Amino acid sequence: MGQRMSCRERSESALFVAVENGDLQMIEAMVEADPTVLGMTSGYGKQSALHLAAAYGQMEVLSMLLDQFFLYTNTDALNRYKQTPLMVAAMNGKLSCVKKLIESGAFILNFDSLQGRTCLHYAAYYGHSDCLQAVLTAAQTSPVANTWGFSRFVNIRDESGATPLHLAARQGWSECVHTLLDNGALACSSTGGNGYPGSTPLHFAARGGSLECIRELLAWGADRVQPDAFGRIPYAIALKYKHQACAALLNPSSAEPLVWPLQLRNMTDLNPEAKELLEKALMETNEEREKAILNETICSVPSTSPSDAEVNDNTSEASDVELCCICFENLCTIEIKPCGHQMCAHCTLALCCHKKPDIITAVPEVPACPFCRCSIANLVAARIINSATELDISPSKPRISRKSWNSSEGSSSSFKGLSAVGSFVKIAGRSSGRVAAECNEASDKLLHMDARDSPSCHVS
Repeated sequence: MGQRMSCRERSESALFVAVENGDLQMIEAMVEADPTVLGMTSGYGKQSALHLAAAYGQMEVLSMLLDQFFLYTNTDALNRYKQTPLMVAAMNGKLSCVKKLIESGAFILNFDSLQGRTCLHYAAYYGHSDCLQAVLTAAQTSPVANTWGFSRFVNIRDESGATPLHLAARQGWSECVHTLLDNGALACSSTGGNGYPGSTPLHFAARGGSLECIRELLAWGADRVQPDAFGRIPYAIALKYKHQACAALLNPSSAEPLVWPLQLRNMTDLNPEAKELLEKALMETNEEREKAILNETICSVPSTSPSDAEVNDNTSEASDVELCCICFENLCTIEIKPCGHQMCAHCTLALCCHKKPDIITAVPEVPACPFCRCSIANLVAARIINSATELDISPSKPRISRKSWNSSEGSSSSFKGLSAVGSFVKIAGRSSGRVAAECNEASDKLLHMDARDSPSCHVS
């Protein structure tokens, strides 16, 4: 014979059904009749009412439990696996519930009993970048930043040694990888402890086969030749799991990618618009490198930047624009502070990347303006001026009309092959006071070579 449910079991079942369905009136009536009902847990998982509300995204129920019945609820209640409602909300991507729980005092540094993971691990593993950013924002202002330190929290490890960056890279969540790196996650962090080697996020991304994650990690300085506990580099991992395109980019014999400069990372007050332009330029430069590498294989990587035709169409809309007087190809999109000189994002990156500092022994030098040699304090997004706007232009920032540039473009194809990175690499070893003058001198030489030899002459 079956056993009948007790009154408390029926009350427990009715409470959890009401929480799942968002029945506020039923929940309020049950709690007012017996406040201890909120201490009940459901089934094998021992989920509380807060856990269920966070899992199902019942924001109104969650707010009522935290605000109206706060005396009978625990924001850090634990289920069978010692997971808090904040962890459950993070793993299910319920952003409003995550914010409400943090606002109500939920502790962000709790560890579960499964693998020793925090809410940050769960948000990264399940790819919820909005929840990830909410937890990171809260960590900057919570007591965790004062006791643990924000950088330590971002790079917190679970029982297997994996950081949130490892988990996001393994699952292929490139947006989460970018968010973590932007907040100080270490691209070369290892799962090994006490000096023993382990796997890096690049090993995890190579196993998962995510090109986007590999791009992000390489752009932030991930080491392609760092071995894991078995002596394997990421290239070998990609070959093992048959990710041919990833293996081509991770091959140590291929050209190194352009890395996000340390000087720009240390600019805490870097203008967001300027940063977005610089990140786009970095991605475009590395995509050109990827195309050259993958042309030797049968693989092809989809481009994430606009096509050349689209860029040219957008550029031609401005009849009178300022071209970068270093590369003479791109518009001036970055303005240097405090001097006010302008250059394109590609040349700005090349200015900061032409000399790679030693991270261990040397402090990265503050880059100097190539026009006046003053130290660069900050970078902001420059405004593109059209022909209808009047603006005084200094001699160091020549204003070149699009029509005149097109006419000169037909007589010389050498300028078209001159890249921003190549320009700075060629002038990096010369004296710093003659940068702008030597650029013009090099340009004249290229024009002379073009007229003397052949219109197909190309300078890389």
